[in-house]
Amino acid sequence: MQKPFTYAIVPPANNHEKPAYWFAFTNNELLLYEKGTDVVPHRLDFNEVGLGFIRQHYLGDYDGNPCYAVDLAEPVTLPSGMALKNLRAAYPRLGEDFFTLAGRAVQIIDWDHTHQFCGRCGAKTIDAEEERAKRCPACGLSNYPRLSPSIIVRINRGAEILMARAFRFPPGMYSVLAGFVEPGETLEQAVEREVWEEVRIRVKNICYFGSQPWPFPNSLMLGFTAEYAGGEIEIDQVEIEDAGWYSAANLPQLPPKLSIARRLIDDFRR
Repeated sequence: MQKPFTYAIVPPANNHEKPAYWFAFTNNELLLYEKGTDVVPHRLDFNEVGLGFIRQHYLGDYDGNPCYAVDLAEPVTLPSGMALKNLRAAYPRLGEDFFTLAGRAVQIIDWDHTHQFCGRCGAKTIDAEEERAKRCPACGLSNYPRLSPSIIVRINRGAEILMARAFRFPPGMYSVLAGFVEPGETLEQAVEREVWEEVRIRVKNICYFGSQPWPFPNSLMLGFTAEYAGGEIEIDQVEIEDAGWYSAANLPQLPPKLSIARRLIDDFRR
């Protein structure tokens, strides 16, 4: 993030002395101002916005401002000048920092929704005081916000990289390969397996590149680079529609700049 953020669960005693940023969601859509300098509500109290809510969760401090995730009560009647947008569509208005904070907020709201009752015994859960967790008072089970680790890898073959098109992508868009880590795997093993399963080639010299929280719905993307080690492309035809080798001067339509996939590709182009 470009400005400092301090993670916290419990708001400080003087929390209401400064306006807070309120990241309010319903059905995974974020409440935004359509115009103006404010992107999300920046108020001392969310009630000033004029919308009801089910629960709110303190996220921490962003550049001296408290931040909250808000679960809006339905039905939502939008105030004038406000809109609801999914995070991908909202990125141009949000920018990197607010996109990251909104992604954190929507994941906590989703976790709160899905863990109101214990998965072991069915009892009503309670919020832990000292950490972000749901506790079962009946059997003692604790549940934490879910993170699903995923690998994403750029494969180099000389002056070319492997680009693939998944069936779910927007028309014309290609990207690098990605997939979820399976239980019992190392990250490197996940890279090797996903590449083999999707395009039937082998890779070597796997190197860590960087990471990105990816709230669709709760992934942590772990980026790698690797070198081609052998094999001919054979797409799986389940997830992958097309794949091929591309030079920096001949790349297809790329994923949006908000993604680590684009960072991996832009790094190759440089």
